[in-house]
Amino acid sequence: MNDATGPAGLSESAASSDPEQGLAAVRALRALADRLEAVQVRNAREQGWSWQAIADVLQISRQAVHQKHSRD
Repeated sequence: MNDATGPAGLSESAASSDPEQGLAAVRALRALADRLEAVQVRNAREQGWSWQAIADVLQISRQAVHQKHSRD
């Protein structure tokens, strides 16, 4: 990640008054959040967490987390 796409740069861009820059930052932050979620769900499963325990922490349904991550 360079300065423009690092966490601080994305945060700054997301707050921009330029819609193109702000929306691009939102897209990048969503992609980052998805990657982080996948890593942490995999980590939890490797440590023996149930799908329900993961879903509870993410505040989504067990079915949703299983459907999204069971193939990871």
